[in-house]
Amino acid sequence: MVNVMSVSPATLRDLLMATTRTLRKRWHEKLRPWELTPHEHRALRVIGNADEPVRLGIVAKSLHIVPRSVTEVVDRLESRGLTERLPDPADRRAVCVQLTSDGRRLLTELDAARDADAAEVFARLDAAERAELARLLLKLTGDIETQQRSAEHAAAD
Repeated sequence: MVNVMSVSPATLRDLLMATTRTLRKRWHEKLRPWELTPHEHRALRVIGNADEPVRLGIVAKSLHIVPRSVTEVVDRLESRGLTERLPDPADRRAVCVQLTSDGRRLLTELDAARDADAAEVFARLDAAERAELARLLLKLTGDIETQQRSAEHAAAD
């Protein structure tokens, strides 16, 4: 048991990193039935969250990867019928990408699976503990407005 009165910043960092690794590992395992990597899922989310077809360069920037790498990711998604490329109407040299109906359906399925996994993980905490965790994490990120909205939302759960 950790003595909460004497927890060092290094210990807190390590606990937070271990928690993040656990969540990532669980998600990686949950993605196996769909034969997708977490990277491909993130690409689907970026493309799916756009209001219109999005340029590959914007997808790369959102994923913090080089354009060549996003081309490979989109190639894999396209080969599975999840995305489609379109010419950019504003610049004929540029290429845009959007989800297909299969891609949109899969993204909805994945989001539901990810939410269910989060519910399973955080079910270990009661409502007050979840609200406190949200408050503390938001305090670390410095987003006071989001902190207040999140705390209100968590308290309502």
